[in-house]
Amino acid sequence: MLNGVRRAYAAVRRFIGNVLFERPAGIETADIVRLDQLGLAAGGRQDYHPTPWLTLKRVLSEDEVAADDVFIDFGCGKGRVVFQAAMHPFRRVIGVELSPALADIARDNIRRALPKLRCKHVEIVTADVVNYDVPDDVTFVYFFDPFHGEIFAAVVERLLASLRRRPRELTIIYFDPAEEQMLLAAGATLVRTTRGLRPTREWSQENSVRVYKLGTPPGRPAATT
Repeated sequence: MLNGVRRAYAAVRRFIGNVLFERPAGIETADIVRLDQLGLAAGGRQDYHPTPWLTLKRVLSEDEVAADDVFIDFGCGKGRVVFQAAMHPFRRVIGVELSPALADIARDNIRRALPKLRCKHVEIVTADVVNYDVPDDVTFVYFFDPFHGEIFAAVVERLLASLRRRPRELTIIYFDPAEEQMLLAAGATLVRTTRGLRPTREWSQENSVRVYKLGTPPGRPAATT
C-alpha cells in the first residue's frame, strides 16, 4: 500500500516539476538513470536520481550567496542542481559527473537555459571524483547521496586538502546524508536540518537535507596543533 502511495506521489511530483520547472527552462533532468545501463556500476556508486525541485530553494537563499562564492555539485547527473544553483548570484558553478553521457546532457541543459541563469560561468566536468582536485575557490558543496564508503571518504579528504591549501569555510548541503558520520569525523559542524515535504514523518526524514560548516570562517585564525 505504502509503495503504491509513494509511486503515485512521485508521479504527481514529476508532472508538476515538468510543468513548472523543466518545460519553462527548456531542460530535461527528470528520469532516473541506472549506472549499470551506463556500464559504470561499482561498489559505493549510486544511480542518478534527480534532486526534488524545491530542495535547494528551501535550504539556500540568495542572501547567503556572496559575489565571490563558488558552488560545486558532486555527481551532478543531468545538471538539475547545477541549473538551480546558477539561478543564484554565484561567481561560478561547477558540476562533476562520472558518466560522459550524463555530463553531455547536463551541458546541453545548461546551454539551453543559459539566458535565464544569473550565474553565466557554469562548468560541467567529466571526472571520477576520487581523482578530482577540488578548486580552492569553492565555498558551497552539494551532495545528493552520490556515493558511499571509500569514494565519499576520498572526496572528504580532497575537500580537506583544498582547505589546507587555502583556509576558508565551506558550506556543505547534503540531501539524504548517508555518510554524515564521515563529515562529522572530518570536523564538520551540523548547523541545520530541513525535513522533506512528504506525506508521512518517516518519509520526510528519509528526504531530509542537512547543512554543515567545515573549515575556518573568514576573519578567524585557523586552529594550530
